[in-house]
Amino acid sequence: MFDAEMMRNTDVSTLSTDQFKALFEVAEKAGLYQISQLNYIQAVDDYERYLSAAYGSMEREIFGVSFLDNQHGVIATEVLFSGTIDGASIYPREVVKAALKHNASAVIFFHNHPSGLLEPSEADKRITDRLKTALETVEIRTLDHFIVTKVGAMSFAKAGLL
Repeated sequence: MFDAEMMRNTDVSTLSTDQFKALFEVAEKAGLYQISQLNYIQAVDDYERYLSAAYGSMEREIFGVSFLDNQHGVIATEVLFSGTIDGASIYPREVVKAALKHNASAVIFFHNHPSGLLEPSEADKRITDRLKTALETVEIRTLDHFIVTKVGAMSFAKAGLL
């Protein structure tokens, strides 16, 4: 039988990608999983693995945001936009509204590439800059933007693009 306490106490940093994905699937089916189970984002690798397992295999492009408090605790994670196999329309106004609704101090963006390519397009770079600028006007920091696929993730911050 599934033990919810075991789920809460699992150290995700020790899991393989397959184990992490299986744990995510079990918890999701049990209705217990929320990104907030990761509590505070302290290790980028753990967050990349979560995003890849959760969103990397989707057939259509999605764009989501993790809303964080001032200690980088996860308040909520939401998929805000979905599109086609090769794009999604993203509206800065809606991202700002959602961040204010959650009273976020910081955000992390993510979107998937169903094609499997981990390289950001020029459009990816432009929307990241537009969103960052829009959020700065209401004093919300943009910490990162991840592109995810089923085989991994790419961090704009690690690549020096943010």
